[in-house]
Amino acid sequence: MRNLVKVERARFNLTQAQLAEKLNVSRQTIHAIEKNKFNPSVYLALKMANFFNVTVEYLFIIEEEENRVLALKMQFKMD
Repeated sequence: MRNLVKVERARFNLTQAQLAEKLNVSRQTIHAIEKNKFNPSVYLALKMANFFNVTVEYLFIIEEEENRVLALKMQFKMD
């Protein structure tokens, strides 16, 4: 599963630490989610989507939708 957490975090102009504080998780958790090394719980995924005012389906993408992720990352000039 891929995600757009880094894209949304950049859109809100937040550091990993700032987002972590707002969501009451560690910065390492945000880092691991952004690097696709950790899938958040349903609760945390919903909390993140709510914070960014997007759907969970938008924020977390199944592999078949990776082209959408690449296009958005290119739009925001991200890795």
